[in-house]
Amino acid sequence: MTSGSNLKTRGPVYYARLKVPVELQQLMGTAELVRSLRTKDRRTANVRKLSVLSEWHQKFDELRRRRDMTEADFANATWEQYTTELQHDDLARALPGTDKETPKDIRQYHLKALRDHLGRGETVLVHWAADSFIDRRQLLLEKGSAQYRELCFRLMRAQIEALQRASERDLGNYAGMPSDPIVTRPTATAEVAKPGERLMDLFERYAKENPKRVKEAALMQARRDIGTFIELVGSDFPVTSLDKKAAREWKALLMEYPVKAAEIGIFRGMGIKEIVEANRLSKTPRPVITAKTVNRYIAAFSAFCNWLVAHDYLSANPFPEMYLSVDKTKTNARPFTDEERKVLFASPFFTGCKDDSKWHVPGDHLIRDDHRYWLPFVMMYSGARPGEIAQLLVDDVRQMHGVWVLHLTDEGDDEKSLKTKGSFRVVPVHSKLVEMGFIDHVNRQREAGERRVFPEAERNARGHIASAFEKKFGTYLIKLGLKQGRGISLYSFRHGFSDAMREAGFMDDEFGFLMGHSKFSMTARYGQLPQGTLQKRVQLIESATYR
Repeated sequence: MTSGSNLKTRGPVYYARLKVPVELQQLMGTAELVRSLRTKDRRTANVRKLSVLSEWHQKFDELRRRRDMTEADFANATWEQYTTELQHDDLARALPGTDKETPKDIRQYHLKALRDHLGRGETVLVHWAADSFIDRRQLLLEKGSAQYRELCFRLMRAQIEALQRASERDLGNYAGMPSDPIVTRPTATAEVAKPGERLMDLFERYAKENPKRVKEAALMQARRDIGTFIELVGSDFPVTSLDKKAAREWKALLMEYPVKAAEIGIFRGMGIKEIVEANRLSKTPRPVITAKTVNRYIAAFSAFCNWLVAHDYLSANPFPEMYLSVDKTKTNARPFTDEERKVLFASPFFTGCKDDSKWHVPGDHLIRDDHRYWLPFVMMYSGARPGEIAQLLVDDVRQMHGVWVLHLTDEGDDEKSLKTKGSFRVVPVHSKLVEMGFIDHVNRQREAGERRVFPEAERNARGHIASAFEKKFGTYLIKLGLKQGRGISLYSFRHGFSDAMREAGFMDDEFGFLMGHSKFSMTARYGQLPQGTLQKRVQLIESATYR
């Protein structure tokens, strides 16, 4: 059975699980990763799963950074195989007391076997060398493909040449050169990073140190964002070459980068530059990410660059003054109109649908007693964010001076988080929610031994606990004919709360703290509210009414 938050149980034992991104499923050979956490305790499982999820996400990022094989790679692999084999021969001859006859016999056996396999088109003798080169260079090369076989043939020809040179050395001839035309020294390549100074190597050190103590989900997001830069410049790009020119070129591509490109099949296997070009030439180009999202990419990279400067890897951060201007007067969501709310609450999702997946089809199935049902109503009557509500613990819903309140904090569970420090707050439970049975639902969860009000709500790979419902709710609004473009969404309930408070005659600075817009203070987190202050909050909350 499933157990939420990237956990599942088999019998009493907890397992970590994670869906493999669609574009990586073929490379991973599976659609979902599962690993035993070797514990029956949920709290222990929640701790242990973090390292497992981090390992899996690093694997995803490594696969995303892989690139296609080029002719330069073929040339490097061939010459590397030739020179490495001769280096091994040098080391063997330098060892004292080595029986020189035995290596000759083994060498002739290998030479005959390689020629025989090469003549028959068999490659198994050098699969180890091909696989090692592919992993070291982070290449996208499927085993058994035409390119993979071509790589193996070249490696065999290189090894044959190396064995011939070794045989010549047995006769004292060290002047021999390759006669096979493909075994040649490749032309000089661009500067590459020194060991341990690749950007992603340094990022992992930065993430481990985590100087700003950001959440693991934020680090994972930054790792993915910076990965698009590495796709552009290559994994061997030296940190010393990270300048304004490189940052500017990356930013220019981000401004044309399609929304959710990593999830779109036609872009599979492409780097950021190829994705932008393919989308530009498409007859039906995908919409590109917003200026706000571009700024998120830049902010993540800039924070990493500050660390690089502090540790003397860079002389200056290349990203200041590169942020795009954002029109803060625009918003993606607006409140529901009275008519829209009427249509919505009379629809099958709230009155009875066919089943858990077909919300828009009328039926006898009632969606009740989980976060999908309660999130819209709690948002309407509290103004809270969906993630704040979905992560509530049963202990966060309590009585103070005889009043039921929501204690919105990031305490009590390592996975809980709030948007800002000012989001810590105490919000009275609206009488309408009590009337609808919200407190009864919380008490049932408490009596059942659940820690969370909505244990079925699961966090996604980025740590967002309500995103799956947000996405499906948006699709539902489209099927009802209410939504076109970005007009309304689940967040429209939060916007509606603001409008309801304004209609009741309150100014924004009078009720903003209830929505988490106030400046942070320690009293938001600790202590008991004076009864008079609490009663004022009750009066504010009860002013939220809808036609």
